[in-house]
Amino acid sequence: MIRASNIQKFYGDLQVLKGVDLHIKKEEVISIVGASGAGKTTLLQILGTLDVQSNSKDSELLINGIDVTRLSEKQLAKFRNEHIGFIFQFHQLLPEFTALENVCIPAFIKKTPKAQAEKRAKELLDFLGLSKRYGHKPNELSGGEQQRVAVARALINEPSIVFADEPSGNLDSESADNLHKLFFDLRDQFAQTFVIVTHNQELADMADRKLTMVDGLIVNKEVVV
Repeated sequence: MIRASNIQKFYGDLQVLKGVDLHIKKEEVISIVGASGAGKTTLLQILGTLDVQSNSKDSELLINGIDVTRLSEKQLAKFRNEHIGFIFQFHQLLPEFTALENVCIPAFIKKTPKAQAEKRAKELLDFLGLSKRYGHKPNELSGGEQQRVAVARALINEPSIVFADEPSGNLDSESADNLHKLFFDLRDQFAQTFVIVTHNQELADMADRKLTMVDGLIVNKEVVV
């Protein structure tokens, strides 16, 4: 699914990632934990192709067997849209659009026919318990509902992998618990792969593997039992 080797990242003289090696299998749920500044979000953004490593010539980043470092900007944007989903701490929904419209946006970018995109979006919203919220705009939804809409949006194009950055960090404890359980339901239902950066220890411990980062390196790859 993902194979990364010797991933490094510099911001000026500051080295944030110091040669990260990582292998993620299909249908795994991986959590990445560590103190603030350890490099978790930077690694997630590079794995998700939102950022690039500083040492592209002597590193490797394969997603589904494709070396994404060799893609042009246009090819990479297309690959990201079709193969990768993102869930952020703040839902990033567009306020002028309904829940259904927000979910459909990545599909429309992919040029999926409207009827097909809306059918898939409704299936996802139904699965997520939002069948009565199709026409509601974000300000008419609770925080938990907004985040579930964001999850549906991440899944609309049936991505190979979903990256989540502190996905429950802005939710109350009950909504956070529901979201955490949802990730595993989605893995079981849709054979989905998740890589989740989190400070939430409960979520981290639910994962198949918990990776701990310290000073730009993964220092352990604990299998959670």
